[in-house]
Amino acid sequence: QILDMARQRNKRVKVVGGGHSPSDIACTDDFMIQMGKMNRVLKVDKEKQQVTVEGGIFLSDLNVELNKHGLALANLGAVSEVAAAGVIGTGTHNTGIKHGILPTQVVALTLLTASGEILDCSESSNADIFQAARLHLGCLGVVLTVTFQCVPQFHLHEVAFPSTLTEVLDHLEDHLKRSQYFRFLWFPHTENVSVIYQDPTNKAGPTRGSMREGRRPPSSSASWLWDYAVGYYLLEFLLWMSTFVPSLVSWINRFFFWLLFSSRVENIAISYKIFNYECRFKQHVQDWAIPIEKTKEALLELKAALENNPKIVAHYPVEVRFARADEIWLSPCFQRDSCYMNIIMYRPYGKNVPRLNYWLIYEGIMKKHGGRPHWAKAHSCTRKDFEKMYPAFHKFCSVREKLDPTGMFLNAYLEKVFY
Repeated sequence: QILDMARQRNKRVKVVGGGHSPSDIACTDDFMIQMGKMNRVLKVDKEKQQVTVEGGIFLSDLNVELNKHGLALANLGAVSEVAAAGVIGTGTHNTGIKHGILPTQVVALTLLTASGEILDCSESSNADIFQAARLHLGCLGVVLTVTFQCVPQFHLHEVAFPSTLTEVLDHLEDHLKRSQYFRFLWFPHTENVSVIYQDPTNKAGPTRGSMREGRRPPSSSASWLWDYAVGYYLLEFLLWMSTFVPSLVSWINRFFFWLLFSSRVENIAISYKIFNYECRFKQHVQDWAIPIEKTKEALLELKAALENNPKIVAHYPVEVRFARADEIWLSPCFQRDSCYMNIIMYRPYGKNVPRLNYWLIYEGIMKKHGGRPHWAKAHSCTRKDFEKMYPAFHKFCSVREKLDPTGMFLNAYLEKVFY
């Protein structure tokens, strides 16, 4: 009915998921559909280890449901308060060179198109639409159901330990081999790095945790005082002070590394509790994927750029993650193993922090090394850029034009992408 009304009145429609994306990808002045009530688990196929859900279900609810059936998603992003259809729409990812971005776990979906037709899409039916819709940007129609390939439920053993940027970059291959879900956090203006290994384990143990870059895994009361009472409020206050005295930032980065990341921390819990952590602060984020072989060069270039421009400050951490190549047309990992380099500027007490010069330097380095931006984050790319970045961009455009000839599902953000 909503789509009919939109057609008659010549209005646009946007479907919004968990509203987690800091970009304008889901914004519109016309009709917005929030699918929170379409949140059921429709089918669990234990034999194939697949689950079919309505597009509006939050992953946080799905994780709990899957657990009851002895299943789990093989990989998850940091946040699960996101809708199934939205997660795939923006290409959510985590880390692990044997694992693809989250849309690679999708084996089928149903799509309600602008004309009111419902299409079943998978490798074997409407295959072209399926390759487009697994990362759909919300511009192909309304994703009604999603079928995920799951794995048997598992626990993760997480180990975080201090290192240096030189060590990690010189032995990147070893780290990638050593841990299934390896990532590291670099503290700008320093050599400090926190290495995080997460690996499946048969042990189920009590959890200990520590505050991670203003976000943390669930933990015992032992570190609660630092994490919540002191760490959180102290960090926010110091970051606020640094908006008046920018030179404080490099000291803050060092101090918090020493306070929270300089000792080894271990943690065992059910997989989704380790994958997920809290993003506590309001923040501005950029996250680009570059070919994995460019990791060292690009990070060292970013480090040198910050050293050569002492006026530019960068909050901790720069989070570095890895993902396997895939064949999804608009995936930042399309046909290449990738390194995602996530930069952050926090907004203490909601205050805007000057970030433009940092952003420009970072984007310049990412573009130079063949980077592709995360669809859910801020970026300044236009159609010209995407045509260069994505070999299958034209294929996606032709599917979009066929499914939505009048542009019912477009908005200002998507017009920059397609026009």
